[in-house]
Amino acid sequence: MDRISVAGGNYIFRVLRSDPFLGAGPNVMEAAAVATPLSSSKVAGSQKPSASPSASPSPSPSRLWRPAAQRNMRNQWSKLLSSKDRWASAASEGRSHATSLVNAYLNQSYMPAMDLGALKDMPRIRQKACEKLARKQDMYGKLLVSSYKNMVLAVAELIKSARSIRCYLKGPIASPLAKFGENPEHENDLGDGGGIPVFSSFSISQFENLAQELVDMFVSELSLKRFLVVELLSIRHVEGQGQIGRLKWSDELYTGEFQDLTIANLLSKDYIEPTLPHISGQNPCRLSTKGDYLLSSDVLKVYLTAWISDVNIDTTRISDIFTIVEAETQIKLS
Repeated sequence: MDRISVAGGNYIFRVLRSDPFLGAGPNVMEAAAVATPLSSSKVAGSQKPSASPSASPSPSPSRLWRPAAQRNMRNQWSKLLSSKDRWASAASEGRSHATSLVNAYLNQSYMPAMDLGALKDMPRIRQKACEKLARKQDMYGKLLVSSYKNMVLAVAELIKSARSIRCYLKGPIASPLAKFGENPEHENDLGDGGGIPVFSSFSISQFENLAQELVDMFVSELSLKRFLVVELLSIRHVEGQGQIGRLKWSDELYTGEFQDLTIANLLSKDYIEPTLPHISGQNPCRLSTKGDYLLSSDVLKVYLTAWISDVNIDTTRISDIFTIVEAETQIKLS
């Protein structure tokens, strides 16, 4: 008999060799008996432990999301503040150009009755003065359009930053990389970290609400500013005729304006023209289609006052919003 050790027990096998009288044949091995199992110490000694690396736990998605979301939040609010300042600078320049444009127009209208003193006998003096004032008016009109364009771009930047507050993970859920923006890579990723606070208490949605409040103010004011620009660009004076060459609300004030207004959601899809201006909390106004009425000096003063007032922008509330964000993010934006 031969003894063969098998893990877990000691087995004895009897080899039945071929009978010489029956001729040569294959050896036959059959299990004869099962002996008592080997001791555990021997079994353990006969086996080598397998070296399998321990799997380290993956960091939770919130741990990966929060630092990236905090960086993105600070960046976007810094951009919102920068866009607000760009608007303020463009609006201030626009006010100066609008005032100069109105003065040039009014001086032309006053020229026929103006007392020129000793200059009155100079040939064509009034006509030359009016031509020079008309050139100034055209120049200030172009500068006004440039300032208006800067305001449009500032609002577009405001909207872009407000829409980029959410933070979406890039690649696998446990990846240390993160992507900022509107488009998620995972179906169930809302970009808000599941509603957890980004810093101490405010969630993504609360920051978005504050940003949208800012955007709504400037979008409404931009529409009103456009109305004022259209009105001021429409005034042209010809002696004996008054105002001529009135612009239409559907006219593009600069190349690519309507494309920029689409970003601000200020372009009507039904009529392919800018949406009508309105005061916050009120319905849009109705614009007159007449092109032959005159703008008196009193009306022009009202237009300039409306420009200066920023009637749709609550500066106190804007200051409060940025103060709240600075306290929550623990950084000084300005």
